[in-house]
Amino acid sequence: MVTATGNVTMRFANGLLLADRLRVNLPDRFAVAEGNVTLKRGEQILQGQRFEYFFVLNQGVIYDANGEIYQPSTARDFAQTMPTDFGNPIVSNQSLNDRLAINQPVTNVVGQEGFRAGIGASTPGAQSASQTDSGGQVNRLRFQAEQVDFDADGWRAKKVRITNDPFNPPELEVQAETADYYNVGPDVDELKLTGSRVLLDQKTSLPFQDRLTIDRRDRQPGLISIGYDGEDRGGLYVQGNFTPIDTDKVSFQVKPQYLLQKVAFPDAFPAANQSDAEVCAICPAAFGLITELNVDFTERMNLLNTLNFSNLNLDAIDDSLRAKLALQNRLGDLDNPYDLRFEYNYRERLFNGSLGFQTVQSSVGAIIVSPTIYPLDDDPSLSFNYQASLQSVEAATDRQELINPSTGDNLVTLMRLQGAATLNKYFLLWVGDALPPTAEEGLRYTPNVVVPYVVFNTGVTGVGSYYGDGSTQPSITGTVGFSGQFGNFSKPYFDYTGFNIAYSQGIRGDASPFFFDRFADTQVVSFGLTQQIYGPVRLGVQGAYSLTANEEISTDYVLEYSRRTYNIQLRYNPQLQVGSINLRISDFNWSGNPGTFDGSDIRPVTQGVVR
Repeated sequence: MVTATGNVTMRFANGLLLADRLRVNLPDRFAVAEGNVTLKRGEQILQGQRFEYFFVLNQGVIYDANGEIYQPSTARDFAQTMPTDFGNPIVSNQSLNDRLAINQPVTNVVGQEGFRAGIGASTPGAQSASQTDSGGQVNRLRFQAEQVDFDADGWRAKKVRITNDPFNPPELEVQAETADYYNVGPDVDELKLTGSRVLLDQKTSLPFQDRLTIDRRDRQPGLISIGYDGEDRGGLYVQGNFTPIDTDKVSFQVKPQYLLQKVAFPDAFPAANQSDAEVCAICPAAFGLITELNVDFTERMNLLNTLNFSNLNLDAIDDSLRAKLALQNRLGDLDNPYDLRFEYNYRERLFNGSLGFQTVQSSVGAIIVSPTIYPLDDDPSLSFNYQASLQSVEAATDRQELINPSTGDNLVTLMRLQGAATLNKYFLLWVGDALPPTAEEGLRYTPNVVVPYVVFNTGVTGVGSYYGDGSTQPSITGTVGFSGQFGNFSKPYFDYTGFNIAYSQGIRGDASPFFFDRFADTQVVSFGLTQQIYGPVRLGVQGAYSLTANEEISTDYVLEYSRRTYNIQLRYNPQLQVGSINLRISDFNWSGNPGTFDGSDIRPVTQGVVR
């Protein structure tokens, strides 16, 4: 028996133990530590008053425990000081304050993206083919427990409290009778809870799910969600998410939907019901379905197949099915790659400004999208990107000479060669002071300190489109605007104002023979405003107005409840007939593409380019 007292340090194969007192039974390979016990196993930290450990079995128990759960985080930080592209002037998948926060000047506080779960379809994102909507990944959680039993695979805790808040008392915490945390795969951990509930601000208690998957692969949280899509699904619907196949290389998701508003009010959105002979509570027209297959061949190549049924009336499948098959290749630096895709789309839905929603009957070909390039290494304010594509496209046209009278429709098939390039330059006009990153100052209502600033944005985009019938659509567009934010979002009233305003002027040659990529809005004013009203409540609006068509293109209304550890956003866009409820738990769980619930099946067209 070995006994040690006073600042004891014991090192073993996979850890380090610190304590006031330590007794070790050498024949039995058993150790007992007492008093300010700290156990470090890699990045995992466990603390308590008493620790028992069996060396041979590599297992033990800690009493009155507290510590941290850590996973390497690849979420965003503020390495880029200002925007390379402030976003689509017509529609954007991010609210204004999110974009301003991402693009604010560097501070000494590193922010993490956190867990995002979307309920509903938000406005379509201004994305290139290489971009996806991503949440964050687990980084660090704190916990307390009466007792923690651990072994080589994980740990089990009793009377446990878990929080993502670095400050006390926690703003958000999960309490449970028991918690089991263990590894189930190379990139997947699982946390099982019993008797769990979530506590907000130490006041409001809500039921909580009893199983959390901590997945460092690109995945979507498996939640029952509520969506809203007036264009395809007749308004409000409920969606489930099941993953029958979920391996390191292959993922297959099935998302059944029940179209609530279409059943209750079938005449609310006639466009969504025009192909249905009957809509009843249990008929096929009352159900929708999405399936997603993702196969990762290598870290550079993957296959994506999506089938999207707006209803299951098979007699009208030509009007209800949308599909995509894409082989994606990442070229060059994997941290900032070129994206080369070979893809086939069937009935792809696009939004083209004042021309509204357009459906491309089919397209097949190749698309390459560059990463953001900084021509001057020491000047991140100047950026450049481009994309090119060669596709065979079947879509609607108004050119009578192209329409075949024998078919009875206005669909025509043409080859299309397209290239587009954008050069952006920003000028930082003013930067204010950030508050200290404390619970009562800089981090009172936000997970990242707010840096006041004002920026003057400039950009020019050139697009050339060439079609198989010999027609062309060349264009060049210049954009100027201001964006910024005032206040620190710390005081109870009117301590945050975010804004952006921009004007785009385009010059176009001949028009495209198609509707879906016709550059119609050559003069566009875009604007946005987000204002703190009281405490964590902010109201926002983001809109775009076509001076060419003299009409409103898109207006996004946002109501936000923002806290340091969580955020809830309600969004609605009457022009696009989509809405969403978005939850973010700061620095928590999951990354991946939210799919149709964030409007990813609606892609915008800007200056004739599918973004």
